[in-house]
Amino acid sequence: MDQMDQKLLRERESKCIQENPPGCTAGCPIHVDARGMAKAVQKEDYATGFALFNRMVPFPGIISRICDQPCRQTCKRNEIDESIFIKGLEQICVDNNNTAPKLLLPKAKSQKVAIVGAGLSGLTAALELSRKGYKVTVFEATDRLGGSIWDIAENKLPRQLIHNDFEIIAKFPIEIRYNTPISDLDSLSAEYDAIYLATGFQLTDNSDLGLELASDGKIKVDLISLATSNNKVFTGGSLRREYGHPSPIASIADGKTVAISIDRLFQNASLTANREKEGPYETALYTNIKGIKPEAMVIAGDSAGGYSKTEAVQEANRCLLCECQECVKACEYLAHYRGYPKRYAREVYNNLSIVMGIHHANNMINSCSLCGLCEQICPGNLDMGEICHEARKIMVSKGKMPPSTHDFALRDMQFSNSEACALTRNQPGTSSSEWVFYPGCQLAASSPHYVQQMYSFLCEKLGGGVGLLLGCCGAPASWAGQEAVFQETRNNLESNWRSLGSPKIITACPTCLSLFKHDSPDMPVENLWTLLERIGLPEGSSQLAKTQQKLAIHDSCTTRHDAEIQTSVRNLLGRLGYQIEELPLSRETTVCCGYGGLMLYANQEIAHKVIDRRINESELDYLAYCSMCRDNFSSQGKRTYHLLDLILGGGQENLAAQAGPGYSKRQENRAKLKQTLLREVWGEEVAQPQAEVKVTIPADVLQLMEDRRILVDDVTNVIAQAESSGNKLKDARSGRYIAYFKPASVTYWVEYLPQADGFVVQNAYCHRIEIEG
Repeated sequence: MDQMDQKLLRERESKCIQENPPGCTAGCPIHVDARGMAKAVQKEDYATGFALFNRMVPFPGIISRICDQPCRQTCKRNEIDESIFIKGLEQICVDNNNTAPKLLLPKAKSQKVAIVGAGLSGLTAALELSRKGYKVTVFEATDRLGGSIWDIAENKLPRQLIHNDFEIIAKFPIEIRYNTPISDLDSLSAEYDAIYLATGFQLTDNSDLGLELASDGKIKVDLISLATSNNKVFTGGSLRREYGHPSPIASIADGKTVAISIDRLFQNASLTANREKEGPYETALYTNIKGIKPEAMVIAGDSAGGYSKTEAVQEANRCLLCECQECVKACEYLAHYRGYPKRYAREVYNNLSIVMGIHHANNMINSCSLCGLCEQICPGNLDMGEICHEARKIMVSKGKMPPSTHDFALRDMQFSNSEACALTRNQPGTSSSEWVFYPGCQLAASSPHYVQQMYSFLCEKLGGGVGLLLGCCGAPASWAGQEAVFQETRNNLESNWRSLGSPKIITACPTCLSLFKHDSPDMPVENLWTLLERIGLPEGSSQLAKTQQKLAIHDSCTTRHDAEIQTSVRNLLGRLGYQIEELPLSRETTVCCGYGGLMLYANQEIAHKVIDRRINESELDYLAYCSMCRDNFSSQGKRTYHLLDLILGGGQENLAAQAGPGYSKRQENRAKLKQTLLREVWGEEVAQPQAEVKVTIPADVLQLMEDRRILVDDVTNVIAQAESSGNKLKDARSGRYIAYFKPASVTYWVEYLPQADGFVVQNAYCHRIEIEG
């Protein structure tokens, strides 16, 4: 795989409905941006509002007063109270606009068009075709433009306003022939390349136009192109069948439709292809109206003059400014880049297509937690994590993945699976196992004593022998797109599992469980929590609980589609005597803790936003059943229990407040856990590794190292390398030595001073550039 399939990408991005228009725009025959106008009126920016209106409406003054507003029928506000009075917003934009649109006249073309009828539809077509450079002649039976609009009452449509709107006709090379009724088409057909009969579908054969008639005596018309049986004659105007009554806005829509059809005719293009959304249609846009309170429509104090500015702002503020953005509202990652998945998908594709140059989307691709929340929430089920995960694999396969992005997490995974930490053993006294406890690397790093206690309990409770497997399931490699590394890790894990007799796996980690189910379906697995619900808790667990305490439960994102685990956790809490509060997003819509997809390593800023948002959703203490969830929340000061704190630790209050171990301590805990188990469970003597140098690190430097993800071992290795090779510099003023060491993709620098029989670290930092010479 070296590129993202473009067809698949288009299918994915089409699931994002954010770019679909709101109901008002889709329901308008000419697709006026009513949402944009409402937003402009909210700010009293009438110039912008007018520009949006005039972009689609050639006669804004007229239409703003007489439009029949089909858009109101499809306004989302109808589901709450009553639709926005859009015409009132249009009118105030027209009445308060002082800017005139710029007119650009194109180079004249040879084709000639005759338009019969100077009503709104005919004049619209004339303007549209003249803008394209065609020679247009309008034939009008009376002595003025506008047709039936002059019959509208003066107080509703001032005569001067009509004259003002029609001034635009004189600015184009449009010929108007007044007092020229047309009774047959022969003379026009000989002189003109296309004809528009802009007098409505109600035309019959009384004029002897030579056009094919339907059974009702009316001219046969194709409703998509408005073409008739004569290939150069089009008709439309005052009556559209879908409205059933004269519609000013539909008349204008007909004029636009015919202009497009005639332009296509002259270019020998299909008159009907890809025109499904030219007229009114049903939008796919989803807008969440939950919690929106009803508000009565604002009634204009001056019904003839329309809204005052204050009234217009009030009515505009009723507009929902319809959009979807459901996933963006729920996900800090998607919100961070100020866009939405369809736009992001394009950026990802473009990023992967770059051969030479800067890959601007690398950070965005690697910052996603891959948790699947967006797919769960999206009305179209678009999974941005799926796109980012595939992109990471492609970047790795093409050698375009910056090695430093996931370097720390991958080396931490390798350490978990190294001789220092990994362990494969049958239960003492047995040669094979019916069960094997696989706690996962993070529980071993965070709470190694619980691993030992739970293993002891399982050995006592379950028959048939319970083995133990310590190591990492390979999730970091999978998340990083390192498919080869992931597969090698899984193969080694499966080999170790088979050496125990292919037992049923008990895992305490939700991520491990999801990977076993997805990537190793032949390896039977059960989560610790469902098992404990079935076989019972360790003796005395319920007596130790702080009875009736209420906890807010955080579901791990990798259990999103595993309701059995989520239910078992809640049942166990009930047995322990705890009450439960459900967070706003829980179970199938739960959020990531900031660790998933290696977000914490790729983009700490977003990860901390994710954590902060989650921990501020309730004032109660939290309950997590994933070690990383628990430690990430506690690292930001949120009192959080791990489920094993309640089962094995008695729910002591200090456990909720206790911060998780740092990166160096986590690795130390894994290594010590193996040594302790070998010594105390299997009775094996374990040689203690001896440090090459003795290093002292002050607390402030330790915190700095934690922030920079520099391990104590990294610092020790730099000093040991420098002291053995003499490869170091000395700052004459401070007396400090400065040395560097590059074990993999990262170069580590340490400033230190000799002290007694060891060294004290003054500073440590790292970077991702090559050191030569």
